[in-house]
Amino acid sequence: MKTLKYQSQAVAKLYFIGALALFVGQIVFGLCLGLQYVIGDFAFPYIPFNQARMVHTNLLIVWLLMGFMGSAYYLVPEEAETELHSPKLAIALFWIFLIAGALTVAGYLLVPYAELARLTGNDLLQTMGREFLEQPLPTKVGIVIVALGFLYNITMTLLKGRKTSISLVLLMGLWGLAIFFLFSFVNPHNLVRDKLYWWFVVHLWVEGVWELILGALLAFVLIKTTGVDREVIDKWLYVIIAFALMTGILGTGHHFYFIGLPGYWQWIGSIFSAMEPIPFFMMTVFAFNMVQRRRREHPNQAAVLWAVGTSVMGFLGAGLWGFIHTLSAVNYYTHGTQITAAHGHLAFYGAYVLVVITMISYAMPTLRGRLANSQKAQSVEMWSFWIMTIGMGVMVLALTGAGILQVWLQRLSSTPLSYMATQDQLGFFYWIRIGGGVMFLIGLLTYLASFFIGGEPVRELSTAGGAGRQAVPAQRA
Repeated sequence: MKTLKYQSQAVAKLYFIGALALFVGQIVFGLCLGLQYVIGDFAFPYIPFNQARMVHTNLLIVWLLMGFMGSAYYLVPEEAETELHSPKLAIALFWIFLIAGALTVAGYLLVPYAELARLTGNDLLQTMGREFLEQPLPTKVGIVIVALGFLYNITMTLLKGRKTSISLVLLMGLWGLAIFFLFSFVNPHNLVRDKLYWWFVVHLWVEGVWELILGALLAFVLIKTTGVDREVIDKWLYVIIAFALMTGILGTGHHFYFIGLPGYWQWIGSIFSAMEPIPFFMMTVFAFNMVQRRRREHPNQAAVLWAVGTSVMGFLGAGLWGFIHTLSAVNYYTHGTQITAAHGHLAFYGAYVLVVITMISYAMPTLRGRLANSQKAQSVEMWSFWIMTIGMGVMVLALTGAGILQVWLQRLSSTPLSYMATQDQLGFFYWIRIGGGVMFLIGLLTYLASFFIGGEPVRELSTAGGAGRQAVPAQRA
């Protein structure tokens, strides 16, 4: 059964497979880090903590970028109603990106970081040594080249076809992603300026332009799975991204509290960061509202679950857990504790991991020649959602508990403990976190297993109204 509207959409499959493979690697290294918190010499000297952490965070960034690129290659041709400008360029850029990423990870693991910096020309332009931006100079240049090629391909496709709100918002987010990454090449010796430019990449990505990508992908899937009028979803999308940009850009101030910038940032950061949950709450209302108003019963109910899960978990992670410690008076005590780690894990999972999986869940069946997977495969996929989400919840609650105890023992107590003495008191929570991480890995492997479950694909019986809504096995052609 041929379900792809445009054959060039098929290049997205390569990106989705690559993204999921790197996702598994990220979680494996995350478990390694969790074990090193409680077994200090675990995997030492083969994988020291600093190397494992670089690999864990860099794989997160690379696989999410790969997922965004695959999503755009699938979405834009369908929205623009035209074939992709150059499928061959898309395939070439995938292999360049993958090979460059693999070589960079190998460099992290096999070469001491200072030596890696010397070998890759860091003396020419000093860009290494900052969290999330540890990539050697050649890798950073390669990322820029891949991003420019990707944006050229997507932009040319959009220019020759139909322009929709979803594709334009997505393109704005993707261009913003590439532009703000250029600040990673600015690494001043002044520590205050260094952190300023660093947050221009990290914060304006995850609490700025990435939210545009999130909104566009979520809107696309909800249009396809609910049949709600595009005009209704467009209005929601515009309001959500307006709030996301307003609160996200000025909310960058919550990183400027205590790094040497003027004190008024404590007010700006506190006020606008406190408003950052608003667009995520609106996204939750939006998703549930669209599902309730659906005019069709799409056979891919697993994708609907991932979409709704994205909005809920995004609100909890980026919104609620962010709000917990975003006010300057609170952040004074919580900054850099395990509360920060709890927020980071849940926010990335809820907002970006889940939206990429949502796109993969919706698009992959069509890339494999069917409208939706079998009911058995979807059942396994839905189980994977709950296992991963509960596993992440266990991790986040453990980290939150560890963070609260850390604040008390290290920063509030009348007889504060040293950092390492405090860490010794947090072992109970760290073991719970490992349990949640193992559960998360099981959920991820369950998700991957769902791709290999056969059975009759399902199709929809009705396109509107309440009666007769159900999904049934498709007849053999």
